[in-house]
Amino acid sequence: MSVKLKSEVVGSVWKCECVTGQTVDEGDVLFIIESMKMEIPVEATHAGTVSDILVKEGESIAEGQLLAVIERA
Repeated sequence: MSVKLKSEVVGSVWKCECVTGQTVDEGDVLFIIESMKMEIPVEATHAGTVSDILVKEGESIAEGQLLAVIERA
């Protein structure tokens, strides 16, 4: 089963803390989003393997935009 990780805010991807194929635990920080001069961590909602990363560092993103897909363990 896959889990889709979405942005909760409008902003830009300041830092990507994961790579495709990486095993993550629930609560691991996968991205840091910059929004209104604040750094907002985006955490894995489930443990599993990152199967797809759909954004790049520096990219502007919209609220609700898909950031990554995690295949649940």
